[in-house]
Amino acid sequence: MLERLFPGFKSKKTAYALYGKLVGQARQPVFYTGLEVTDTLDGRFDMILLHMFLIQNRLATEGEATARLRRQIQEAMVADMDRSLREMGVGDMGIGREVKKMGVAWFGRLKAYAAAVEADDPQAELATAIARNLYKKEAVSRAPDMAAYILDARKKLAAYSVEEIKTLSFEFPQPVPSAPTPMPATQEGADNE
Repeated sequence: MLERLFPGFKSKKTAYALYGKLVGQARQPVFYTGLEVTDTLDGRFDMILLHMFLIQNRLATEGEATARLRRQIQEAMVADMDRSLREMGVGDMGIGREVKKMGVAWFGRLKAYAAAVEADDPQAELATAIARNLYKKEAVSRAPDMAAYILDARKKLAAYSVEEIKTLSFEFPQPVPSAPTPMPATQEGADNE
């Protein structure tokens, strides 16, 4: 009924559902265990931004046809962040400031990841952007694994039609951490001799 009265209602409903699906993927435990993303508010927020980038990047290939939906997904994220901040006890006066910081972070990540995937060596550029933005370091051993996941997800999402994306008839790939690099063996007691 609401869809007939308010034409934008259906696309807004779709945007919130898409946002929910990407948040669900961003919360997969493997990111925080095998890929060593810090399981903190900041780490989880950055994982949401990474998956926002993946969906936005896929929908952007359709140009103006998906502009409204892309904007509505961003609105869903802002509404979710607003709700989360209120649940954490941030008052009305602080909400705007915090949401603005999150918006700056989002557009910064969007720009960095978009440039990286278009670079001559997207794997290396993404690993650098991921280390800096997700892990907050210059180099991280798991950054190349996360970059591989992003490239795999982009490829997989590109194979789905926009209608499949809108109806949530798509899946993200499962992230696969590489085996940890073994530490060199040390001789016990060698320092005591």
